[in-house]
Amino acid sequence: MSKKALLVIDMLHDFMDPSGSLYCGDEARKIIPAVQELLEEHRKLNSVIIFPCDSHDPEDKEFEMFAPHSVTGTPGAALIPELEVKDGEYLVPKTRYSALYGSNLEKILMDEGVTEVHMSDVCTSICVMDTTSDLRNRDYTVIIHERAVADFDPVAHKFALDRMKNILGAHVEP
Repeated sequence: MSKKALLVIDMLHDFMDPSGSLYCGDEARKIIPAVQELLEEHRKLNSVIIFPCDSHDPEDKEFEMFAPHSVTGTPGAALIPELEVKDGEYLVPKTRYSALYGSNLEKILMDEGVTEVHMSDVCTSICVMDTTSDLRNRDYTVIIHERAVADFDPVAHKFALDRMKNILGAHVEP
């Protein structure tokens, strides 16, 4: 039987709050209820719940491309108040687009016996796509919940969903 995990990636102040340094826009805020629903559904299923979240050093090289954001220990790096990490769930700091790169996410998935990973996140064209690629390269089944992902760029959002489905073999569900 397949053990499931739900990844809730980067639902942080700097991306989801209008005052955040990389606010993804009002459209991104619309996914919050869908993410909450997925969390409740997966908690009832006893899925492994993991919150991979950007946590950058103040001198991170990523800031050469993007405004400084989600600096470790700042309010911008905090989870939005609509979501919470409960006992037994994981908060995984990450420093790159893929939640697997340089983090302990892969170890958690392996230790927990996960074979199927469900995704919710901002931004579809960056962290969702890169994490999905890394998961598929490790032979995980990946389900992208379209209602629970968003991007600041609608064209990039559509491209990413199409690429994850048609090239990476992820399942895209409404």
